[in-house]
Amino acid sequence: MPPAPRPLLLLTRPEAESRRVAARIGAEAIIAPVLRIVPVAHDGAVLQRAPGLVFTSAQAVGAAGPGCGRPAICVGERTAEAARQAGFAVTVGQGTADSLAPLIAASGVPLIHPHGRHLAQRLPVPGMVVYDQQPLALTPRARAALMGGRALVVPVYSPRSSRLLSVMAQGARAPIRLVAISDRADAAWTAPADRRVVADVPSGQAMDAAIRRMLAAEQS
Repeated sequence: MPPAPRPLLLLTRPEAESRRVAARIGAEAIIAPVLRIVPVAHDGAVLQRAPGLVFTSAQAVGAAGPGCGRPAICVGERTAEAARQAGFAVTVGQGTADSLAPLIAASGVPLIHPHGRHLAQRLPVPGMVVYDQQPLALTPRARAALMGGRALVVPVYSPRSSRLLSVMAQGARAPIRLVAISDRADAAWTAPADRRVVADVPSGQAMDAAIRRMLAAEQS
């Protein structure tokens, strides 16, 4: 009997982010974003005058204007890198909103938190919505893969994207191997999944490692 074909990666983050994941993992991938980032009208002058910022997403960094050495507390390394490139003096958390609380408490300046419309957890600082994440339909190739016989490794990076994608995956015939960034993202998945794993910590690096482990398990 011939060996089963290698599983496909189904990457549903915004396209640029998905392409970076695919390049790092080096596996055959279908890129089919289920959310698109859309700027939201906001008072940019307030953010540009803010003594310090809190960033829980790299998507919000551009809305804050030039960093000019201002302090920025960032949830994780990818967001921190975007803030560094914008000129902020960065302090990095451990990948969760909870890890930012002591950093916020220790900050010596007033902070503002620019964020997306569907933020799941509020921080103890003033917030401002600067972008929306609007749902997108799956591409025809992604729908065909869900209805095919080849196993799909499906990473989910937030509870909202997990919930949206699991609705789209109802009735799928392909064996689904779910890789979730957190317990909350895992719990939001409502479609069948033959195997499930949660990343060790909620970070891009840990997700890459969990995806590689799932792919290796499928190929052993």
